[in-house]
Amino acid sequence: MSLAVFLILAAASVLFALLVVFTKNPVHSVIYLILAFFAIAGQYVLLNAQFLAVVHIIVYAGAIMVLFLFVLMLLNLNMDTEPTQTGRWKLGAAIAAGMLLVTFIGALKGGIQLSAVTDHNPQVGLVQNLGRVLFTDFVVPFEIAGILFLAAMVGAVMVGKRDVTI
Repeated sequence: MSLAVFLILAAASVLFALLVVFTKNPVHSVIYLILAFFAIAGQYVLLNAQFLAVVHIIVYAGAIMVLFLFVLMLLNLNMDTEPTQTGRWKLGAAIAAGMLLVTFIGALKGGIQLSAVTDHNPQVGLVQNLGRVLFTDFVVPFEIAGILFLAAMVGAVMVGKRDVTI
C-alpha cells in the first residue's frame, strides 16, 4: 500500500516539476511548484517525518510561494517588456546543463542501491524527539542561527527603509 502511494506521489512530484519548467505562464508555473511541494510533503509523511512535512508546507508552499506570486503579479511581466535573448545565452545554458548532467552522472556512478527498511521505528520523525535533540545537542547552533536570522531581518529593514529628510 505504501509503495503504491509513494509511486503516485513520486510521479506527481516529477510531473509537477516538469510542468514548472515547461509552462510559459509564470503564475501557472508557481502554482505547479506549490503542487510539487505538496507531493514532496506527502513523501515526508510516508517517511514518518510529520514535523518536516508540516514545516515544508508552511514555509515553502505557504510563505515563499505566496511571496513569489506577489512578486510576479507586482512585476506584471508581458512579452512586450521581455528582452530578446541572444544565441550566447542559449549556448551558456546548454553548457551549464551539460555540466549539471556530468555532475549527476558522477554522483550516481557508484550505482543506486534500493533496500527495504526492515526495522521500522515509529518514534523517528516525531516532534518530541526533534525538540529533545534540538535543545540538548544542538542548542548553540540553533541560537546562532536565530541570531543570524535576526541580523538578516534588521539588515532588510535598514535596506528597505527610506531616508526622510525634514
